[in-house]
Amino acid sequence: MPLIEDTPGYNGVLPKVTFLPANETFEFESGKLPYKGHGKPESLLDVAMNNGFHLEHACGGSCACTTCHVVVKQGVDNLSPMEDDEFDRVEQASDFQLNSRLGCQAVVKGDVTVHIPAWNRNYVSEGH
Repeated sequence: MPLIEDTPGYNGVLPKVTFLPANETFEFESGKLPYKGHGKPESLLDVAMNNGFHLEHACGGSCACTTCHVVVKQGVDNLSPMEDDEFDRVEQASDFQLNSRLGCQAVVKGDVTVHIPAWNRNYVSEGH
């Protein structure tokens, strides 16, 4: 069995994304995550969807709402830079903070830990 390092295209990065307060962590091979069609490829939302983790996204990941709002607790530099469209939208989110991001727009480049605000959790669709 070949080592993962021997896989063509492997860039040596296995980012880990931790979603709080659920304390669920997902690791994926950068460049190999199947795109689920919501948000940007390898965004926090895309990582969540690929791993069966529910992150609310009423607009389908098109940067048109704030339901995928998260607060980055660690690894803010391991996310893509915020573009103007995301900033314009996320600053309208309830409980907007300095490290607020939209899960559909924040592309994962390394280990990151994010907190999903309580107002943003949909307990019905999450099966609670």
